[in-house]
Amino acid sequence: MGPRITIAYNKPETARYSQMGEAIAILGVLECVHAVEKALNELGYEAILLPLSPPGDDIKPTLARLETKLIFNLFEGFEDSSVTEMLVPEAAEELGIPYTGCPSTTLRAALDKAKAKAMMKSAGIRTSGYQVLTPTTVDEFNLSYPCIVKPRSEDASHGLTEASVVSDAEALKKQVELVSAAYGGDALVEEFIDGREFNSTGMGNINPVVLPISEIVYSLPDNLPRLLTFAAKWEEDSVYFRGTTPVCPANLTAAQRRQVAQIVVKTFNLFGCRGYARVDLRMDSKGSFYVIELNPNPDITPGNGTARHAEATGMSYTEFINKIVQLALERSYEYTGNPAYAPNRQTSGDGDSTRYARIPAP
Repeated sequence: MGPRITIAYNKPETARYSQMGEAIAILGVLECVHAVEKALNELGYEAILLPLSPPGDDIKPTLARLETKLIFNLFEGFEDSSVTEMLVPEAAEELGIPYTGCPSTTLRAALDKAKAKAMMKSAGIRTSGYQVLTPTTVDEFNLSYPCIVKPRSEDASHGLTEASVVSDAEALKKQVELVSAAYGGDALVEEFIDGREFNSTGMGNINPVVLPISEIVYSLPDNLPRLLTFAAKWEEDSVYFRGTTPVCPANLTAAQRRQVAQIVVKTFNLFGCRGYARVDLRMDSKGSFYVIELNPNPDITPGNGTARHAEATGMSYTEFINKIVQLALERSYEYTGNPAYAPNRQTSGDGDSTRYARIPAP
């Protein structure tokens, strides 16, 4: 048996999201866990599963007892506290244990979507106009309709339905009240860009390689907003699921692909991403790209999002998981100099020893 890799993930606890009819997204983590476990075993590692439960006080001592080469971090935080997503990387950083994906500072910066948009605007990355509103401040609204109302600190499309896109004060107030009550926090209100929607993944530790760009193609009834709702991701019998098709690589000109790649790299570096991170974008009627949000440590379930981007390069899923592992080991080795964390280097033919699959331009 080869070196041990520990897969850390949140043990599904669905109480809160069950009330919103969204428990399936929490249970979905297990599909990803088992796919990663299978890939690691195929690579010759001994994969160990580490399900984590709240409140999380035991995470650091649990990690300290591990005898492992690496933590494969699939931990998404506990359902009642989104900030707990940082617990595994924070503990690993303090203990000096290599781990996959983005550092705790990146996760913290991206978690607050309003602050993340402020960072992007300050850096010159185009993003839609926005406000943070609550039921008591909704009268301070000063954006242009239509707008989209979403939870300030959630992912996996939690809280997004066709009602999330609003075009008048009454609908805005209703949706802000719903989001604030259901998700226990402020609502993020953004001007809705009703154009083509794209996403792409950066892989690397600094100045990442950009994987092929994917487009979300909508074929919805005219009365429904083109939006990646919770149902579009998780409810196979829904109109949104049937009317939402990912196409990778996207039909873009070479100039547009270069523009998206530049945005992905700039966003990746701005937030200090490492390993892999996905950037979601929309194109307005004038052909300008806007970053909707950054997703550090995005879903890597086979056939979805980032895994689809990797597949479009010609990588198998196992090769993709190997790439993630090697990037994590490389980062730790360069930081510590500890030969125990040295990645299994091999030369790609152009002198680059960090690329484990040939990744063409996006």
